[in-house]
Amino acid sequence: MIILDAPFLNLPEIPLDQFLPIFVSSSAVLLFGLFYVAIYTLVKMGFLKNIYMPFAYIFWCLQTYCMYYVVGALGNDPFTVKVLMLAMFGYLLLPHLWYHLNQRSEERYEQ
Repeated sequence: MIILDAPFLNLPEIPLDQFLPIFVSSSAVLLFGLFYVAIYTLVKMGFLKNIYMPFAYIFWCLQTYCMYYVVGALGNDPFTVKVLMLAMFGYLLLPHLWYHLNQRSEERYEQ
């Protein structure tokens, strides 16, 4: 049975002159997030020196800026902007929480 009266999202089209910047910024969000987590993890594992840790936070800042640019370019409402910025803050804290929980569990169960 096909329902023909189903609601759909009527989103505005992306202007052609904005497609490339939005595409590049969206891709940069993924890449900068990957670099942030990779550098953070490698420093905590001891494969990289602690001097490289600021680069992880620089990549997080770049990721957050690109996310903000994409949200602004797509013309989302202020609530969506707040939710995505809160998600970016969570993305900053999640590796710290994971590392802390991992360290505590190793200390507890290795004895």
